[in-house]
Amino acid sequence: MKKRTFYYCKAFVTVALLVAILWSLGYAASGAGAEQRALNRPPKGFVALFNGKDLTGWKGLVGNPKSRSEMSREELAKAQAKADEDMRAHWKVVDGALCFGGKGHSLCTAKDYGDFEMLVDWKIEKGGDSGIYLRGSPQVQIWDTANRGVGAQVGSGGLYNNKKGQSKPKSKADKPVGQWNTFRIIMRGEDVTVLLNDVLVVDRVAMENYWERDKPIYPNGQIELQSHGSRLYFRNVFIREITNKLTPQEEADGFKLLFNGQDLTGWQGNTKGYVVKDGTIVVEPKLGGGNLYTAREYGDFIMRFEFKLTRGANNGLGIRTPMNVNAAYQGMELQILDNTAPQYKTLRDYQYHGSIYGVVPADPTKRGYLKDGESDQWNYEEVIAKGKQITVKLNGVTIVDADIEEASTPKTMDGQNHPGLKRERGYIGFCGHGDKLAFRNLRIKVLD
Repeated sequence: MKKRTFYYCKAFVTVALLVAILWSLGYAASGAGAEQRALNRPPKGFVALFNGKDLTGWKGLVGNPKSRSEMSREELAKAQAKADEDMRAHWKVVDGALCFGGKGHSLCTAKDYGDFEMLVDWKIEKGGDSGIYLRGSPQVQIWDTANRGVGAQVGSGGLYNNKKGQSKPKSKADKPVGQWNTFRIIMRGEDVTVLLNDVLVVDRVAMENYWERDKPIYPNGQIELQSHGSRLYFRNVFIREITNKLTPQEEADGFKLLFNGQDLTGWQGNTKGYVVKDGTIVVEPKLGGGNLYTAREYGDFIMRFEFKLTRGANNGLGIRTPMNVNAAYQGMELQILDNTAPQYKTLRDYQYHGSIYGVVPADPTKRGYLKDGESDQWNYEEVIAKGKQITVKLNGVTIVDADIEEASTPKTMDGQNHPGLKRERGYIGFCGHGDKLAFRNLRIKVLD
């Protein structure tokens, strides 16, 4: 009896141990699966730039921001196709990570970004050297801290190419080579903040323009994972765009928001055809035509805003205009137009995007700076109205800078009467022409 009981107990223990092992293995497998599934899934408020499966949403590197803007549409398309072929040859997706083999060029986001918060995991091998370009400009540094010959002992995360401002990180927070590190990068205006493995290494430092040292950093641009001849790994690449908020510098300079991102408070006119969606003002022609005006009048000012065109979209920015009139004549209308669309092949010079309609043409040599309606990209524009001087900057490049009195003497380009050129104050408005497009990040600084 005792012998049989012993065997029963032994069998029970054996089965119990087997169940425990199987449960343990199942739990571990389940946990690993959960961890794997969690890879490349963005936290709340963020979107994934990398889907963990393929290179969707990414493109190869073509030149730099300045050289790309100087290419014709056809030249850029040809160069991009070649760059994309190179990208696919040297960047692969392995086990949910972007892997670079050590040859080829940088990997770039298909879209451009302005102000944002970015999360990204990265890993390098011995001797590794890389970086993350912000708005197409270098860079938040990544390197093996053992490379003392190039100064890598200071650690990763610094704005390496700064010449005037801080370029080194406040402290070294890198994990050993071969382990995953995490960046949290916040860019607002020119200022960049970097946390490396939850350690603050860069605190609101202005990023300098590497490509054009005499200019501030571009207002928007692509994000690039830099290749520097060594094997690299990236995963969990997430971004959250920061919209409808003033940068610290804008607050200090006296800018105010014209759009709160939630409703049309502070606006009047066609508030049915202009609809607030996801922090943007979307023009919905089917809901009614007409114009949208500010609630108050402005004279001299600096206005900044972003707009995204649909193919062939036509709108305008009316300034110093009365309400319910043709702003192009009774005020001034700055063209907002997808002038690359086929239906606009016969435009007059003063009808291209950014032009003061009928009065001053936008610089014809700068037409390549417009992100057209096929690109699904946001454009950044700044308008400065100071007395008779009107300046328009598109994506960081001046396309109009003119004295409207001189430009209309002895007559305007279109030969029409423009009494609005003599107005000193008026409303700012979006002039609908029956096309869909969107606006966001509207802010203004009063100069008078």
